[in-house]
Amino acid sequence: MNTFLPTSIVGSLPKPSWLAEPETLWSPWKLEGTALREGKQDALRVAVQEQTRRGIEIISDGEQTRQHFVTTFIEHLSGVDFEHRKTVRIRDRYDASVPTVVGSVTREHPVFVNDALFLRQATDRPIKWTLPGPMTMVDTLYDDHYKSREKLAWEFATILNQEARELQDAGVDIIQFDEPSFNVFFDEVKDWGVAALERATEGLRVETAVHICYGYGIKANTDWKASLGSQWRQYEQSFPLLQRSSLDIVSLECQHSHVPMDLIEILRGKKVMLGAIDVANEVVETPEEVADTLRKALAFVDADKLIPSTNCGMAPLPRDVALKKLSALSAGTAILREELAAQQLSVVS
Repeated sequence: MNTFLPTSIVGSLPKPSWLAEPETLWSPWKLEGTALREGKQDALRVAVQEQTRRGIEIISDGEQTRQHFVTTFIEHLSGVDFEHRKTVRIRDRYDASVPTVVGSVTREHPVFVNDALFLRQATDRPIKWTLPGPMTMVDTLYDDHYKSREKLAWEFATILNQEARELQDAGVDIIQFDEPSFNVFFDEVKDWGVAALERATEGLRVETAVHICYGYGIKANTDWKASLGSQWRQYEQSFPLLQRSSLDIVSLECQHSHVPMDLIEILRGKKVMLGAIDVANEVVETPEEVADTLRKALAFVDADKLIPSTNCGMAPLPRDVALKKLSALSAGTAILREELAAQQLSVVS
């Protein structure tokens, strides 16, 4: 396995059609009971095999055992009523029917630890596990108990820390927290968002990452992007705070976006998981396109701190497209590795 420019994916991969409806978020399971449990494990195993076969070096579960990156974690917590639902505005962007916080939120048992143990046994490569970040969890619920986004976020941060410590003990090498809300609620990010995220990572020995993007390739997100103008400078709000934080890795969107590349300079000293694959477009990038994106990023991040990745999760994409994009990511990274090796050889000579 290459430890220089190690490739990874942000989170989700499309699920097999026998497990859930393709290209659909929150898709219901097609199996039940024991068959569902076995089906999830089979899908996870396939996700590992496909990542390995296509040259991905930091392996994820592809979120094959969960319907949604936020709500699947929340549904295992007490104090949240999934029958008593409300319609709320998600990320100030689109309306969704969400569960309601009706009492004190607590985690009575591990949520993903058994799945992480299964992933650990399925590969000898480094593994990464994703969890929702505290602020994004708050933004995916209706709070009828705490009446305070900040207070609820701190409760979630404590719960996430409990889960993360057990994932660490299960053999996870990198724990990633997904915080798309950081690109929207800038005052909250500054006031308590980053602090709550650091609470979620407190005491961890493994590497920690935060993923901030512009969302899945769904209409609500693409419409929002179209309103942002010629330059997307939202990262200017969170990057200075994250550069000073205890987080090890910052994951960001880059490919086919209007994010100015020089914003990465703000993160100097941190590892950067750079999105070199567009998840909102079914056109498969060429290896050279991937290499060019990564090449340009090297002006702002040291090569030994660069992790080539995808912009976001790929659950809404056709499965064959997503897998071809994995191959493109690996092939493009290989081009850059060869270039850098040749440059190093030239310097030595």
